[in-house]
Amino acid sequence: MEVKNLFDPLVKQEIIERINKLTPQTKQLWGKMSVSQMLAHIQMPIRIAYGTHKPKGSFLLRLIGPMFKSKLWDETPYKQGLPTDPTFIMTGGEREFEKEKAAVLELLNKFNSENLVGEQHPVFGKLTKENWSKATWKHLDHHLKQFGV
Repeated sequence: MEVKNLFDPLVKQEIIERINKLTPQTKQLWGKMSVSQMLAHIQMPIRIAYGTHKPKGSFLLRLIGPMFKSKLWDETPYKQGLPTDPTFIMTGGEREFEKEKAAVLELLNKFNSENLVGEQHPVFGKLTKENWSKATWKHLDHHLKQFGV
């Protein structure tokens, strides 16, 4: 799989167009999240990059995370059902689709290297801005595929 750089305006526009294909009725192809829960979920890593979400991560993950950080942006697709930070889990209640979609689009529209402040990931350690960009694209792509777009 080719991992794309979300700083590229064409790549960003492609992701936005895929998000705009989602509807409140879009069903997941795997997993437990509804489409609105997924839209809430994908905001969390972006908020970490902006420095507005600061999960602690478990001691074990902080210890071994740096050894696996290149998996965030390498060419290997994410596997379904990977462990998720508890602050990323959105299956506890239903979310408002339009609100979550608008929030994701707002985060994406301002996604650029100047707005990324979180060089230190709470689990994986130091990331370059390009690492953040590619990891964010890969995470978005994974979940958009989960919902068939």
